[in-house]
Amino acid sequence: MGSRSKSVKSISLYIRVKDTIIKQIQERKWKPNAMIPTETELMKEFDVSRTTIRQAISILVQEGILERQQGKGTIVKPQLFVGSLSKLKGFAEEAREKGMVPSSKLLLVTMSRDFPYEKSVLQVPVDEEILVIERLRFANQTPIAIERSFWPKKIGELLVCQDLNNSTFYEILEENHIFLKHAKEKISAVNATLFEADLLGIRGGQAMLKMERFSFGNGDQPIEFTTTKFSSEKYTYHIDLMR
Repeated sequence: MGSRSKSVKSISLYIRVKDTIIKQIQERKWKPNAMIPTETELMKEFDVSRTTIRQAISILVQEGILERQQGKGTIVKPQLFVGSLSKLKGFAEEAREKGMVPSSKLLLVTMSRDFPYEKSVLQVPVDEEILVIERLRFANQTPIAIERSFWPKKIGELLVCQDLNNSTFYEILEENHIFLKHAKEKISAVNATLFEADLLGIRGGQAMLKMERFSFGNGDQPIEFTTTKFSSEKYTYHIDLMR
């Protein structure tokens, strides 16, 4: 009976340590790609044996929360952002639904008469301006994607006066009684330029997912054309298929 009691206590100890570590990661005490404390430091923090710490860490590695890197140690593994193709949603909506905190860094905002292809997609006259917005998108402070969106001038004038680092475009449109009805998406594979790689914290030439979205409002009126390039090691698509 005494032996069984010790075994149960040991199990509860490493589970408690594991759950506490997960909480610290969620609260950003341990950030993505950061080295975790040493075994000795963790033993002192949790007041447990080295065996208990190793058990907890091993489970977290198996669950993909931590990652052992040869010659370096154990790091907090950046969590994969899983997007869905089942509903028309923006990046921020997707992130919030998955319990992540979305944010952006504005890279470019300009009214331009260039971009003939994008203007043709939006059915904008050749001599008319369109709004171009480029942002670096984050989930839980981890850079996930580079987004470049194009908008007809009339809609662009609604967006350009907003805080584009924090604004959710679709919410702004809906507040102004402009509603997206459907969209078409095209997904392809591309390689990161050195500039893109530097922004996303990946290697130059690394594979990326490129998504092009054409969004339409009432009467199939083109409203948005957005090109988003995702870091393939941080983002994946999830599709439900039925037969």
